[in-house]
Amino acid sequence: MKISGKHYRTIWPTPSGAVRVIDQSRLPFEFVTVDLESLEDAAHAIRHMTVRGAPLIGATAAYGIALALRQDPSDDCLESAARVLKATRPTAQNLAWALARMRRALAVVAPRERAEAAYREAGLICDADVEQCRCIGAHGMEIIRRLAETTGRRLNILTHCNAGWLACVDWGTALSPIYMAHDAGISIHVWVDETRPRNQGAALTAFELGAHGVPHTVIADNLGGHLMQRGRVDMVIVGSDRITAAGDVCNKVGTYLKALAARDNEVPFYVALPSSTIDWSISAGEAIPIEERSPTELTHVTGRSASGALETVRVVPETSSALNLGFDVTPAKLVTALITERGVCPASAAGLESLYSERRATA
Repeated sequence: MKISGKHYRTIWPTPSGAVRVIDQSRLPFEFVTVDLESLEDAAHAIRHMTVRGAPLIGATAAYGIALALRQDPSDDCLESAARVLKATRPTAQNLAWALARMRRALAVVAPRERAEAAYREAGLICDADVEQCRCIGAHGMEIIRRLAETTGRRLNILTHCNAGWLACVDWGTALSPIYMAHDAGISIHVWVDETRPRNQGAALTAFELGAHGVPHTVIADNLGGHLMQRGRVDMVIVGSDRITAAGDVCNKVGTYLKALAARDNEVPFYVALPSSTIDWSISAGEAIPIEERSPTELTHVTGRSASGALETVRVVPETSSALNLGFDVTPAKLVTALITERGVCPASAAGLESLYSERRATA
């Protein structure tokens, strides 16, 4: 995607061996890149959400392994680096997936060749993510196209959190079909949930859509149901941090409530994801670990003051405690369909296996 006419991915290696990322904690007010020089830098970037979004977390972890092996290519370093990175964000499946892929690829490589091989494998993970997201966009755009032809008017699409190119390496998951539909001349408008407490919708999704010229409106998280009741939402499309083998969807907290409202108002509810987000080891959504983040994300808000400075203020009484769970689980029965790089399928074990038939062979 482009910022001020220049194409960017969210992560890329530099000639010096550092890994450069967009600092998403500074958006939408400042577009800043930072260089990751070590395993510790990569872990910090993931933990403190300099980078975020399940696919990008996985890509950053892959490069984190490469940064660690640049300093020490031993077996012990490979295993310890994987443990450090896996502990940074417990919910995102792409993190564990990318680390497992890196360990498999590097286990058979001689230590003297590991660093170079690690950078190469991390690059392949990034390239694959871009292609998967492009395919998700193509499959999802056809859903949007058919719905637009049925309604014969501009479509209103609601999304929650940020599942665009900032959450991936490029294109995005939930936003990829929206970008392609817009570029194809389909008339669309996006309702953007603010997505408290970190405001990824208001800060990141709105930033992306605005940079690409997609018409959009930021709304309070609790407004979506009202808009659905009034017929002002034609479809919902969200991303995911982990999906079970049976189709239960773990995504940013608040997604479940949108799915309930969509079901009550007969609004189709789609989830877009690459295969690296599927956790084939579990079938029940309640088995997914839910990350509990710092209460300060809920009790404090950061924004730009009238003077132009970025300031953080407390919005909760000093004596009040706060619970900040980062994700919730939407049962498969509330999901109209899953949009993957291989196509569209029901949110069910049979639906997923219809696209990933190799899973039946290994079951």
